Amino acid sequence: MSLDTPLPVTRTERLSAHEALQRLEHERNSRLTQLLALDEAGTDAESEVEEHLMSAQKGTIRRVLAEVEDAFTRVRDGSYGDCLDCAKPIPVERLEILPYTRFCVPCRRDTV
Repeated sequence: MSLDTPLPVTRTERLSAHEALQRLEHERNSRLTQLLALDEAGTDAESEVEEHLMSAQKGTIRRVLAEVEDAFTRVRDGSYGDCLDCAKPIPVERLEILPYTRFCVPCRRDTV
């Protein structure tokens, strides 16, 4: 490894409540936009298979929206960012990617 190569930086701090709320709001808005687009496309479905696929996609989006709403609750009660299984802080990098996640990676792996 070259001396010029920077070492990876791991953020150990937590997201602030403001940052978490911003990320969750963005996630909510993105999912609502997807849902609206699927609703509009649903009128153009040409087959039963297309209708079934859109219905499955809508179900997935609604489940994610429910997880986002649960994350808003965790921000309000102060438990946001803590793994619901091991109670350790979830790494900021994971929360930046999945702001509504409830588990750290090792615990998530164990639940699947």
